[in-house]
Amino acid sequence: MEIFNRLDNLPLRYRGGVLSIGKFDGLHLGHARIMACATETARRLGAPSIVFTFSPAPARLLRPETASEPLTDPDDKRALIEAAGVDALVEFPTTLRFLSQTADEFFSRVVVEKLGAVGMVEGKGFSFGRDCEGTERRLRELAERRHIELTIVPSVAIAGTIVSSSVIREALRNGDVALAAKMLGRRYRVRGVVGRGDMRGRTLGFPTANLTGTEVFLPGNALYAAIARTSDGIARPAAVNLGGNPTFGVEKRKIETHILDFCGNLYDKPLELEFCAKIRDVVKFPDKETLLAQMNCDVKKTRELVQRALS
Repeated sequence: MEIFNRLDNLPLRYRGGVLSIGKFDGLHLGHARIMACATETARRLGAPSIVFTFSPAPARLLRPETASEPLTDPDDKRALIEAAGVDALVEFPTTLRFLSQTADEFFSRVVVEKLGAVGMVEGKGFSFGRDCEGTERRLRELAERRHIELTIVPSVAIAGTIVSSSVIREALRNGDVALAAKMLGRRYRVRGVVGRGDMRGRTLGFPTANLTGTEVFLPGNALYAAIARTSDGIARPAAVNLGGNPTFGVEKRKIETHILDFCGNLYDKPLELEFCAKIRDVVKFPDKETLLAQMNCDVKKTRELVQRALS
């Protein structure tokens, strides 16, 4: 897969392709269905498949005070799109001027003039243009006028709930990483670099790696069983405390990870966490002894949950 951040230098071999446009936040099962349909349509038409997305997401410019962190970091997003068989990815640099285009202007300038699309594949509820004025009905009219084959892909539902980025984000906010994983088609993943903490865990016999520099939406405060991947590439079970440490009067939200079966220096090294299940809420214990007893139980539970997830 080739990646571009401009349309002016798009090679001619990618004109006349089958196009999918969207934020594709999280690359969940609904997005996977769209891309599968797009690549199948492209093969049938003998055309390249192209995904057009935005960097940053439009909400970052239009509603910066309420915009949430993405569900997938840029590297993961690219890898997942490539794994879907897409030929070219356009990560268009979003500006307020670009977002001010009407639906008709966007369709004419991007879909027709720049990309010369022969097909489009979008999800149910897709909208485009200024103030999302471009409805599915309007897209059909514009596509028919230009003889562009249009496919609207049905939504994916799990247990009667439509899979969407907002539903996944709400599940994560509630600590339901298991539901998020079902809707994503994979465990929710967070990457960062290990920084220095207060080293309290080491004094308690449970050393922790403090994850910093994360770029994605974080699950709600809780203790989680997770799979940790260190720079050596080995996957190990980990107990992840996301939140403060009320027993010691610490309110600052941190990502503290106790990696089972590991001994070594992780400072300033990358660390990846895949969340398997929520173990319990973050609570204040009456004393250190009670906390230690619970931590021993938590470690045992973590091992069980991770083994179950990997089996």
